[in-house]
This record gives sequence, structure tokens and C-alpha cells, in this order.
Amino acid sequence: MNTGIDAIAFDVAKLHLPIKTLAKARNIDTEKLEKGLGLLNITVPDVNQDAVVFAANALTKLINGNIKPADISRIYVGTESGVDNAKPIGSYLVGLMEQLYGEGSFSHCDAVDFTFACIGAVDALQNCLDYIRLNPDKKAIVISTDIARYDLGSTGEYTQGAGALAMLVSANPKIIALDTNWAVSTKGVFDFFKPYRTISKRQITGNENNEPWLGQLESEIELHKDQPVFDGQYSNQCYMERTKQAYFRFKEMVREQGSLYNRWEALVMHLPYAYQGRRMFSEIFALDANPPLLNENEPAEDYQLKVKEVSKSEAYKDFVKAKLESAERASSLVGNVYTGSVFMGLLCTLVQLAGNRKTLTGKKIGFLAYGSGSKSKVFEGTLQQGWADAVKSAPLFETLQQSHEIDFDTYLKLHKREKHSPVLKPKEEWVLERIEKEKPNLTGARYYKWVE
Repeated sequence: MNTGIDAIAFDVAKLHLPIKTLAKARNIDTEKLEKGLGLLNITVPDVNQDAVVFAANALTKLINGNIKPADISRIYVGTESGVDNAKPIGSYLVGLMEQLYGEGSFSHCDAVDFTFACIGAVDALQNCLDYIRLNPDKKAIVISTDIARYDLGSTGEYTQGAGALAMLVSANPKIIALDTNWAVSTKGVFDFFKPYRTISKRQITGNENNEPWLGQLESEIELHKDQPVFDGQYSNQCYMERTKQAYFRFKEMVREQGSLYNRWEALVMHLPYAYQGRRMFSEIFALDANPPLLNENEPAEDYQLKVKEVSKSEAYKDFVKAKLESAERASSLVGNVYTGSVFMGLLCTLVQLAGNRKTLTGKKIGFLAYGSGSKSKVFEGTLQQGWADAVKSAPLFETLQQSHEIDFDTYLKLHKREKHSPVLKPKEEWVLERIEKEKPNLTGARYYKWVE
């Protein structure tokens, strides 16, 4: 019995800011972003959208593809954009689906969120695969949903994106069967994180006596920002170290004698920007070549020089085109979607492979996932008989072509939350209707509705 991904659906923000517009406003060389990093657009949430909205839209599309609510046992969510520190997005989704399918129609479902930066949905997927292996008559849904938001003017600003993917996990899947070998590399670091921050109440009120302020009795006010604290260069280093270690652990697991990457038709990596994978993989490519092109014991300066040489070689360029490029196009148009990045890469790869009309059933795809903080997981899957037909229900590039371009001023107002009415009129989708501000026992409760 195989277990894996049987169906897939997605939802992304319908607004986008062209990279060339952002580059001009920030006085950045457009070629550096477009040709150097592979960026074309950043997608931007509208006023009435959040991580719950994207997840609910993706889930609704998936279920509408003829999945009966009674057949779903789990709704597991990977996210780092939660809207509550206690109530998971999975709980919201159960409530929203019952608005469409009837009271109690999802009450039998287990629901929980997984948080580990960009790898949380991969963790959710691995958990659900184990569940299906023990319960082959059941079905589970894994959702990745995130909004990648960075401080204005920061080095992460041009990698922003927003969206969700929903995947049906089952026995004997139509799309891809995932192997039981999963290699892991974990280390506790501060390469990218979203800490609780505090500010003295005195700095806000000017009062030295800690008098109550908006119901706050504490002398320090706790703040939360969606924007992370990060060190881009250090994060790249952590990405490389974790991924490399997990990669070679996986190679040992499967007892591969040759270059591990040659067993895969394509590689799908976590892409915070479109060309991150090709930039990061050159070292692994050289170390796993037969014979190896690098020696890790040589001086660091010489070693890094040789890595650069490999990355510019014709052999590596051919490898990128053959194995990595098929996952990059969606990232260029959507931006970073954190936990969904690796799965957006999978969908992008499948859509393009299907368009090439190749007979690929039985071929393997390798996954190199990463989450800051930090952890990498490497695993693989085998394409199934119905993979090409199954991905037709997720019109990826047709949907992205309909995205609405916004100007820089609108982008700034949305980012600063100075805009209070939606840019686009919603249609056949979930939206955030309101956040309760008056009732004390419901303060902060978020209410959503389906718009026909």
C-alpha cells in the first residue's frame, strides 16, 4: 500500500506589485532582483484577507473537487502566520466549512496547527502520512497557509508573498506516493524568528506611575509584529548547513552509491525567492558528484572559491535546467509563501511536467525542505498513474495571469494598514468580515463569511 498526495488545491493573494515598481521606489537595480534572484512580482493580501482566508479558500476548492466531509478525518495546518496564540487556524477552518456543509459536518475531524517556520506544513504532512499508514481507510488534509510580510525597506521586502495550498493525503494516491525514509537535521539558532517584544508603558503614556492604559495593568506592553527579526546571510548559512546534512543522511538511508540527485526526475526545494535553490544546491552538487568536485577539509577561502566556480560551470547550469528550474516559475510570480513554498514548487513542477507530455509515472521527485530556527527534512516521492490528470484541477498559471496589479502607493497603504476598504470586490471566496472590539468576552474574535 502506498500513501501520499491524492489531490491538491491552492489560493494566493489576488493583488501583486511588480518587482520593477518596488525596485524603482527603493532605488534597487531591477536586474539584480529579476535576473539575480528570479523575482517578478510580490503578492499582497487585500484588506479582508489573512492566513485563515487563504487556507479556507484552498480547502473549499479541494473539497469541492468531490471529497465528502464524512471521509475527512484530519485537517492539519502548517503556518507561521497564526491569528491567535491559542485557537489554531484548523479550528477556524472546521467552523467555516460547517457554514457551507452544515452544522456538525466536520465535528469528527481532528484539527491542529504545526509551527516551525517554513517547514511546519512538511511536519504536518509527515504526521498525516503516518496516520494514513495506520488507518488506510481514512483521509487527511494538510494545509500550508502564510503571509510573508517584511519591514518596509528591509532586504526581505522584495521576497514577500501570500497564499495557501491544501493537499488530500490518502492511501493509493493519484499524484505522488511518498516514501517512508525521511532524513532530518535540526539545530536551535536565531537566523529568523518572530519574538514577543515589549515596550515600557511609560514610553507610550509619559506617566511614571503605571496607571491603567486601555485595560493594560502591566508596566510593559507586549507587542507582536508579523515582520520577522532575521539575518539574511546567516539564514542562508543555516539553510545550507541543515539541508546538506539532511541530504547526505538521506543518501545513507537509501544506500545510494552514485550521486543521490540523479535518482530524481526533479528536485523541489524551499524557495524564499525563486533562485534560492539553485544558489544553495551548488555545494551539494559538487560534494555529491562522482568523483567529488570539492574537499571539505581544504582552506575555507579556497573551498568557497571552488563552490563559486562550480555554480558557474556548464555542468551545473545544465543540472539546474534539468532538475531545479521547473519549480521556480511560480515562486517568481507569487513570492515567498513560507510553509507553502516547497508545495508551490511541487505544484509548479507537476504542472510544467504535465505540459511537456512526458510519460513520468514511476519517476521520483526529491524534496529538500527547510524551516528557520532551524530544521531541514529530505524525502522523496514516486509519481503515480493519475498524476498528470489530477493536477489539471489546479489551474496555477491561468489563475496567476488574472492577478490585479497595484501601484506603490496602494502597496504602502496596505502594508501600513492605512487602507480600510478592499481593493477588489470579493466573489466566490471567503473574506474576513470583522474583528470583535466591543464585547469583553469576545474581544479579538475573528468572523469570516463566504461571498457568492
